[in-house]
Amino acid sequence: MAYGFIRVAAAVPRMKVADCVFNADNIISMINDAFLNKVHIVAFPELCITGYTCGDLFHQKHLIDEAQNQLSRILNSTKDINILFILGMPVIVDNQQFNAAVVCKSGRILGVVPKSYIPGYKEFYEERWFSPANAALSKEINICGQTAPLGDDVLFECSNINNVVVGVEICEDLWVPVPPSCFQALAGATLLFNLSASNEVIGKSQYRRQLVVQQSAKCIAGYVYVSSGVDESTTDVVFGGHSLIAENGAILAETQRFLRKEQLIFIDVDVDRLHNDRYKNTSFMEMRPPKHFRKVLFELPYTPEQEFELLREVDPYPFVPSDEKIVDERCAEIFGIQTAGLAKRIHHTGLKHVVIGISGGLDSTLALLVASRTYELLGMDKSNIITVTMPGFGTSGTTYENAINLMKAIGTTIREIDIKAACMQHFKDIGHDPAVHDVTYENVQARERTQILMDIANKEGGLVIGTGDLSELVLGWATYNGDHMSMYSVNCSVPKTLVKYLVKYVADHVADEKTSKILGNILDTPISPELLPPDEKGNIQQKTEDIVGPYELHDFFMYHVLRYGAPPKKVLYLACKAFKGKYAEETIKKWLITFYKRFFSQQFKRSCLPDGPKVGSISVSPRGDLRMPSDACVDIWVNELEKA
Repeated sequence: MAYGFIRVAAAVPRMKVADCVFNADNIISMINDAFLNKVHIVAFPELCITGYTCGDLFHQKHLIDEAQNQLSRILNSTKDINILFILGMPVIVDNQQFNAAVVCKSGRILGVVPKSYIPGYKEFYEERWFSPANAALSKEINICGQTAPLGDDVLFECSNINNVVVGVEICEDLWVPVPPSCFQALAGATLLFNLSASNEVIGKSQYRRQLVVQQSAKCIAGYVYVSSGVDESTTDVVFGGHSLIAENGAILAETQRFLRKEQLIFIDVDVDRLHNDRYKNTSFMEMRPPKHFRKVLFELPYTPEQEFELLREVDPYPFVPSDEKIVDERCAEIFGIQTAGLAKRIHHTGLKHVVIGISGGLDSTLALLVASRTYELLGMDKSNIITVTMPGFGTSGTTYENAINLMKAIGTTIREIDIKAACMQHFKDIGHDPAVHDVTYENVQARERTQILMDIANKEGGLVIGTGDLSELVLGWATYNGDHMSMYSVNCSVPKTLVKYLVKYVADHVADEKTSKILGNILDTPISPELLPPDEKGNIQQKTEDIVGPYELHDFFMYHVLRYGAPPKKVLYLACKAFKGKYAEETIKKWLITFYKRFFSQQFKRSCLPDGPKVGSISVSPRGDLRMPSDACVDIWVNELEKA
């Protein structure tokens, strides 16, 4: 299983009601198609060998016998194919008939899972023909000359690939308050399959989609839902072949409803990611399965990493919604969380003033916008926001003008304090040559600015609002006890790639026309700490991304490393796919090594961060989301990349 992915499929074949031979022909054909597409596991609809809508024909022995005959033919035709497939058919045991899923591989029946919940209402009156799983007396079934485990307590575990455990439920099982798949997941199933025959009525497809999404999220699992197509009987209802593949709350693939031909959808599910989420979520296993599950072992073909080609798309900007329609909605929510956090802190302290250093860059701009909105919510005068611009050796005309214009537009109390003379005095005090533009030269300026802000806050009775973002904290791109420190940090869990979207959201939907224009200018300015002098033309010379690497790469790395614990080679593989055509593999590897080295070496800064609101799935607060030793060794991560 290369990089932790397993390829699963939902197959909706053409069929004829009660024509088991025709149906078996199509099933065999689709199993072969799935195998040619390197699918590991494929599922077919409920009762697909006979058809779901046979009605009282399920009481005809000839139909039941023919279904078994055709299952034998399917097994014989696929005995040399290394793929796990799951079929729906009626089976008889203990003088009862069950609507069952038959799990097969390489000519062998691995197990038979009966439907747990049998509908007895309206158009579905299955109680007339089938018994529920708990009515079975036997734990085994003899079928097609084989003996196989029988019951809703059977799971299927891959013996040669870690974390691949298959659970199966049938149609109605998903619609009950506590589906069997919940207990299957608690017992270890990471891939859940639902063989269904779900008819179409107004609004049902959306509800069905929500069920699948929510169940995959609750179970932290891959969920494959496959449903009968248009060839079922339309005597009373119509079937659309609506099938879905979801992973932990997200739809990965979906069929087109009412299509009058067979459909095979397949996608790669990240089983390692699911497993990582489960063991990090300590509440996941607090509810124990109410029964013991039997596990049947099987093997799957393993694809070497060098031969693996991932089917699913990899989002290069995981912190930014890919759907433009919800970007503004997401930004509004984040902005609301930031302002709520600051409002609580101001209300609790009873202080009238906040103090913010304004550079004219994106981060300090966002912090000021949050403060401005907070003061509006609290009904406080914005003149109590003390904004301080502190020109230094690297301040450019562009950023200085942006800072002044923004402060005036918002209506804050503006203070301008040139730090160059104070820094020169400090260089003299510590014996540093100002011509040497090293880390001391840079950090003196950052700490001088922080000292000014802190002292103004003390003098005026206010809070210093931090402006640094999540990406800077992860990389340690901050001066210890300089811009690293504040009294409340509103941007601390906002990644750099998202900051500009938040500023743009305010420009488009919150700010007046004058302020919006200023924000547009700020959005067009390169990212820089401005600690080194501008070039001879007065332009910014020190560009952050030239030094530490592109923030879009680092945010991608951060997401997969911190959110899912992905190993280095997998992060590299995913990044190469996400940024194909934009960055070469060697470039990505170079910056990924930089990411790991900085992430480990700069933990000491994150160990003493000020308070600030968490807005997304990743935070580096030492009090909550990231409890990491400052002296941990990075070698095994870097070594894996250097060998890749």
